[in-house]
Amino acid sequence: MKKSVILISVIFFCACQTMPPVKTPSVLTENLSCPHPFLREKTSFVHAIEVHAAGKIRSAVIGVTVADPLARSLSCAIVTAEGMVLFEAEEMGGLLNVRRAMPPFDAEDFAGSMLADIKLLFFAPEGTIHKRGVLPDGKFVCRWKELEGDWVDVFGDCNEVIQIKRYSPCGSLKRHVIYDNLAGIYFQSIVLHAKETPTYSLYMTLIEAQSVRN
Repeated sequence: MKKSVILISVIFFCACQTMPPVKTPSVLTENLSCPHPFLREKTSFVHAIEVHAAGKIRSAVIGVTVADPLARSLSCAIVTAEGMVLFEAEEMGGLLNVRRAMPPFDAEDFAGSMLADIKLLFFAPEGTIHKRGVLPDGKFVCRWKELEGDWVDVFGDCNEVIQIKRYSPCGSLKRHVIYDNLAGIYFQSIVLHAKETPTYSLYMTLIEAQSVRN
């Protein structure tokens, strides 16, 4: 019986980890604005994307995205360098519509996971700011509590590099995003690391970005 209790405790401990503490800084944070790498208007993007898994480049594709932060709607496509559409989907009003999905992009959970990643990259978290302060390494952070229970840390540094870490409700790291090389209002480089199984990384280099007028 005791062995079972210990085993359950170990499994729970491994699944639920502790997020880094957010400490109150020596100066008041009310006048400090949260880092905001997210879109403020409807925008279309074209990115060159390298997909890394198990330490290797698994594919190199072109990603085309149109994202509207006000409506929280988006459409996206994965295209080869030759112009073949491998995947195409949209989400409007919370409804996901997959228009095209060729192997390996036809996996059961691929579309939902991909669009969730895109929303993490370009849309501000849905929820409220739970706490503002500094992380143990001194970076100013805004910790959000999302409506569905996840925690989202958004933090930056003096080099205009902004990072996002998404945690499960019990503190397990799910995603780590790094925005770098800001030019104008768009980041030229975005890296997303998925920490859940299956783990993977997306290395995105901006090719084109422009606002969309309806």
